[in-house]
Amino acid sequence: QVQLVESGGGLVQTGGALSLSCTASKRTFSNNGMDWFRRASGKEREFVAAIDYTGARPLYAESVKGRFTISREYTSSTVYLQMEKLGPEDTGIYYCAEALSNVASRLEERYGDWGQGTQVTVSS
Repeated sequence: QVQLVESGGGLVQTGGALSLSCTASKRTFSNNGMDWFRRASGKEREFVAAIDYTGARPLYAESVKGRFTISREYTSSTVYLQMEKLGPEDTGIYYCAEALSNVASRLEERYGDWGQGTQVTVSS
């Protein structure tokens, strides 16, 4: 069973930056798309960013476009989310997920394995 372990969350002030990491144990990492979702308190989980197996075609939610960057590193089986210009609306638990195919997708049902999440809190 795949194991996805997120790290890098924490508390940051508005306008600050954080970098999240997610390391996968599954050998299929290099063949599958990877994604970041988030869930704010009292809200449904929402798409944040996704990257396909090549790493060349990222997708972003409109709310984070221009501020967040998703990338992946194959030798360490890690996907990253660099977050800049953070605001209180970015507060939530951030989850990484591995896709069931090699494409990037905004749809939760396209992802089969999920990490436990890492908390990001942005103070105003």
